[in-house]
Amino acid sequence: MSLSTLKNKRERGFLDGQFLIAMPGMEDRNFNRTVIYICAHSAAGAMGFVINRSQDLTFTDVLLHLEMIKNDDAILLPQAARDFPIQTGGPVESGRGFVLHSDDYVSDSSIPVSDDISLTATLDIVRAISKGGGPKRATMLLGYAGWGAGQLEAEISNNGWLNCAANEELIFDRSLEDKYERALALMGINAAMLSTDAGHA
Repeated sequence: MSLSTLKNKRERGFLDGQFLIAMPGMEDRNFNRTVIYICAHSAAGAMGFVINRSQDLTFTDVLLHLEMIKNDDAILLPQAARDFPIQTGGPVESGRGFVLHSDDYVSDSSIPVSDDISLTATLDIVRAISKGGGPKRATMLLGYAGWGAGQLEAEISNNGWLNCAANEELIFDRSLEDKYERALALMGINAAMLSTDAGHA
């Protein structure tokens, strides 16, 4: 599922606005101990962003790469821009940046994901952030996680993922190290108590 599909979608899937939390038996290194925020889910597939993986790049690096600033200009950036978080959003299109943000920033290219959260993947939001503006809460994610039709449902039924309602505080929280445990705690689950074996009634 692509960003354009997300923008044009009419139906809401049951996983829209949910967290996916990887079970301990997840063998895919891209998703081991990940928490994913699902932005779109339909019969065509699903799309979301890993919210607990760090990224070596800084926002300054991104601006330099996009040639929006020169090396000498970096020191002139507002502190909020220099501190702006960049994370790894997933293995698909890992060189492409997406900004997940609060809905107080809106542009023609912003896509509502939920009542409070939007997604923007164009340079206008990058420019706004570089000038100390933009949304009150936001993070840039490089790449995304995507599933084809029926793929995610199959992974859930095979005990690959848990899902629960998303929590906005957790999405934008910059403390990544224990985000996996805190996401499980939303469900009242202690990570140490999880089994890798599926139990089907």
